[in-house]
Amino acid sequence: MKLSALIAALPTGSIAVSQAADTELPVTGLTADSRMVEPGNLFFALAGVKTDGARFVAQAASKGAVAIVAGHDAILADPTVPVLRADDPRQALARAAAAFYGPQPRVMAAVTGTAGKTSVASFLRQIWAHAGEQAAMLGTTGVTAPGRTDYGTLTTPDPVALHRLLAELASEGVTHAAMEASSHGLDQRRLDGVSLSVAGFTNLGRDHMDYHASMDDYMAAKMRLFDTLLPKGMPAVIFADDPWSEKAVEVAERAGARVLTVGRKGGFLSLKRVEHLRHKQVLEVHMEGRIFEVDLPLAGDFQVSNALVAAGMAIASGTSADQVMAALEHLTGASGRLELIGSTPQGAPAYVDYAHKPEALENVLEAVRPFTTGRVIVVFGCGGDRDRGKRPIMGDIAMRHADVVIVTDDNPRSEDPASIRAEIMAAASGATEIGDRATAISTAISMLDAGDTLIVAGKGHEEGQIIGEKVLPFSDHTEIRKALEELKA
Repeated sequence: MKLSALIAALPTGSIAVSQAADTELPVTGLTADSRMVEPGNLFFALAGVKTDGARFVAQAASKGAVAIVAGHDAILADPTVPVLRADDPRQALARAAAAFYGPQPRVMAAVTGTAGKTSVASFLRQIWAHAGEQAAMLGTTGVTAPGRTDYGTLTTPDPVALHRLLAELASEGVTHAAMEASSHGLDQRRLDGVSLSVAGFTNLGRDHMDYHASMDDYMAAKMRLFDTLLPKGMPAVIFADDPWSEKAVEVAERAGARVLTVGRKGGFLSLKRVEHLRHKQVLEVHMEGRIFEVDLPLAGDFQVSNALVAAGMAIASGTSADQVMAALEHLTGASGRLELIGSTPQGAPAYVDYAHKPEALENVLEAVRPFTTGRVIVVFGCGGDRDRGKRPIMGDIAMRHADVVIVTDDNPRSEDPASIRAEIMAAASGATEIGDRATAISTAISMLDAGDTLIVAGKGHEEGQIIGEKVLPFSDHTEIRKALEELKA
């Protein structure tokens, strides 16, 4: 593709091209990582949190970059290749990647919110597949599509990887794709260039306060999905029962979206009744004068909310209400989301859940209480190099909603694990502190009696533990199964 074609894909007037630049140069690829530059690439010098891409322009040029895209204020030391100055280099990268890789699945859906994004994207893929569509999901757990399951690490991939992946999926016959839209991804323009057909909002709770200046700033980043990326007139499906729902509705309506609310206060899908059973819930959902009774095979009020957002997005994207409601009865939970791993010989279940935020931990503990006749036992920790303020909050939540609390390590990263635990324990008087996560899990399993329920929270689907700069093999699933087997021995 020629450089001129990529420039044409950017917003009019958003990029300045020097007269000396040859815009008919062929471009072989795009990258913002100077280490990955290959001959013919267009290099985007992005200013990051830890470093500035402008420092690596010479390296990119020496490796064969044909041109550089940088911000107007970026200081470049005597570049030897043409420089294009962009108003928003991150947006330029995303829009250029969309143009470079081309095709996307015909129906693209994105969901944002603090909790529930993975479940909504997973449920939406399952609903579409049940209706006979070739469907995929992209998110925290990776990529799931017909014929492929790829484990991932980022909620929202970088734009080059994202658009390469969307083109691959389209070439493989995928027509419908659901993806998670994280606040980081939205703020860093990673989704710019995705041709959205529908967008969704789940809720907002405390998270990423190490990145965002305030909750309002965090919400504003989420709302880019509606006020910037979703085309006017397209449906915005918003969960109606969250404290931030009215704000989301206001933003979406002001941006010209077709707002559809779901939940107990929902106007599009209105939840009238819920009967909680041990491993399922019976829902009565009203839609445009029709009443649907749905056996949802998942536990927890939060899964009802996620299922309704997914159902609303599926209907808004063209799937019939009858097909959607029928599909809800066949949903399986996303990996590591209140996932039953096994039970003790006495029948006490052990679950893994990804809850690593205050509201998510509270939700999962509340979800298992109705069918727990004995004690709720929780094992959890908090990640290092992340929002420190949520640590005592989560300690307090655990003590209020569980009967037995074991505080352990999560992903300490570069922080001292004992210091992280101490910040949790400050608000969790009476909790047990066991630093080694495997030992904490086996200890919790050994404590289970008939009627008890165990939640191992925080890491969910993850298959590694980040200590320092190393990722060591570790799986909550594996440790729970190992401990349960030892009980039977």
